Amino acid sequence: MGMTRITSALGLAALSAALMVGLTPAAASAHDERTTRTLDGTGSVPTYRTEGPTLLVCKADRADFESRIAAFPAELKAANLALWTACQAGGFRHLQAAVDAITLPGTIVKVLPGLYLEEPSLVAPTADCADERFAGRKSVMYGYAILEYADQERCPHLQNLVAIMGKKGVQIEGTGADPKDVVFDAQFKKLNTIRADRADGVYFRNLTAQKSQFNAIYIIETDGFVIDKSVGRWNDEYGFLTFATDHGLYTDCEGYGNGDSGVYPGAASDINKQRGYVVPRYAIEIRNCYSHHNALGYSGTAGDSVWVHDNRFEENSTGISTDSAFPDHPGMPQNHSKFEHNIIADNNVDYYGYTRDGTCKKPFEQRGYESGVVCNTVGVPVGGGVINPGGNYNIWRDNYVYGNNYAGFITSWVPGFVRNDTGFAQQFDTSHHNRYYGNSMGVTPEGRAAPNGLDFWWDGQGVHNCWRNPTSTSGSYPEALPVCGDDDLAGIGTTRWIGEPAGTLKMYTCANYSISEQRIPVDCDWFGASGLQRIEVKWALGEAIVLVLLLIGLVLRRLRGSLLATAGLAVTAVGLGLGVVGAQEMGSPLNAVGLALVGAGFVGVALGLRHRGTRALGSLTLLIALFALLGAVDRGLVMIPYIPVSPALVRVLLEAVWIPWAMIAVLVVRRPTVGVPAEGEPDPLPA
Repeated sequence: MGMTRITSALGLAALSAALMVGLTPAAASAHDERTTRTLDGTGSVPTYRTEGPTLLVCKADRADFESRIAAFPAELKAANLALWTACQAGGFRHLQAAVDAITLPGTIVKVLPGLYLEEPSLVAPTADCADERFAGRKSVMYGYAILEYADQERCPHLQNLVAIMGKKGVQIEGTGADPKDVVFDAQFKKLNTIRADRADGVYFRNLTAQKSQFNAIYIIETDGFVIDKSVGRWNDEYGFLTFATDHGLYTDCEGYGNGDSGVYPGAASDINKQRGYVVPRYAIEIRNCYSHHNALGYSGTAGDSVWVHDNRFEENSTGISTDSAFPDHPGMPQNHSKFEHNIIADNNVDYYGYTRDGTCKKPFEQRGYESGVVCNTVGVPVGGGVINPGGNYNIWRDNYVYGNNYAGFITSWVPGFVRNDTGFAQQFDTSHHNRYYGNSMGVTPEGRAAPNGLDFWWDGQGVHNCWRNPTSTSGSYPEALPVCGDDDLAGIGTTRWIGEPAGTLKMYTCANYSISEQRIPVDCDWFGASGLQRIEVKWALGEAIVLVLLLIGLVLRRLRGSLLATAGLAVTAVGLGLGVVGAQEMGSPLNAVGLALVGAGFVGVALGLRHRGTRALGSLTLLIALFALLGAVDRGLVMIPYIPVSPALVRVLLEAVWIPWAMIAVLVVRRPTVGVPAEGEPDPLPA
């Protein structure tokens, strides 16, 4: 009975759970929001303006103001002094007051150096805006009220320090020498520091937004926006979040100290959903930004048609995530983004200690975000360069990916039910047509060696994913990756609809992170598990123990005296041992070598069984041997094309049948009354 339990745990139960609940780390990398409209795409990216109707915002403390501009260059200092004088006569003391006063499209709001707490926005809401009125519309994951646009317009400060609602062409710019000269601080009293809602053409420049319960700057349902030379820092979730937007540009921005990501172009306009490899334009461009010391540098649930280039994603837990893993999120599955000429490096900062020690259970203002605390609201691998769970038609080219201690690229499957899409075909509609080529792996732009822990990790699921010249200094999992052709499209390609069993089980296990419950998977190496603690190593070891014990039983009870079977047992044991060692060393060729030995060993046992007349079990054993050998080729030499599932999956399913069958063969043996059958004679017992 004990062995039966082990078999069940390692076999059908674990496998079916892993394959059918392939949750991913980015499953929490999104947020609940109202149902948004589809933009018609008639907008455009706004340009920076120096002329037009202008409003001024400043504080009234001249001594404080002069201390803030004291080190400015003479010309900029003089300009600010002149603006301060004008602002005292006819300007505003709070940004919200200036926004409310806008009557003309295309108005420029100049904000002078200072700290803006927007005190009028902190007044307790009126009865008709009380949070309790929205109790029936709470986010299950986060607990905040999900407000419709009319609610936001009627109650702009229930969730927002500054709210720009429905105004067109607003340009808000700081007049300081640096973005940190103009600071909007929500003091963790609001969900968003600045919200721009249906604010087509909005332009933010040269300012800092900080200390929100969710987003520093949040732009939603807007066609045309720019975030330029601005900082989003010390927020519980995101520095800059855009949602259901088109014609957007992030440029020269900086995000740090955020519990999810520095930049997040989620649910970008899905303009290329029905297209193949060639697209006419991208919905959002992100360039020249620096995102560091966050859980994620970049996060994009349904980050569709986003062009990300010439950025630096460094010293986060993971550099980039773009995914299809959140329920009821518009724009699923994620598709058609291009990442090129980025530096994705040294993303090894482990913030999970703040979850473990209870720091992240304290009130926001007591956690110490300004001192470097980050509370990971999403579970991602420490040491991950890029994770791409469930993306389609993405391009990753000419990036420098180095010094990421876990892996440079991680690609995996997301079945549709994870996003509440229950159609049969939708369970297999992600992780297709992704292309990786021209990336400099494990080397800095200066040519210094800085290896990743592993260059490429892939769960094996997907159609026509390819890697051009996937040479790797740090190895890949699997060892053989499909190669792109000279046209940068998949060559022969693969057509796998389900991921590798061990890889999918790992993703399922690692997805079980929850900051609210302070739950960190103890058997996932993303969070520090090593050796026999890791789920895939446990799987390999458990499989090895069960198979070796059963083979020993078969040799002793059914195949005594068979040199062929005894040799098969020995070879299989060595192969399984190498497999366990290989499971501990991602990218190791020992995985393929071990499978080859297992296949060879099972051939010997199968022939022994057939010679003794146990032909049905022998035939099943021979099938397992065949798929182990195919798995060795698939893992170590070349991925076998045109097959819908990996040889490993077929082998594991066959083992799930073989194990109880072999157990019965070992336990239920009636000895003949005279002698033992000679080699080649039939066993007197039923097969």
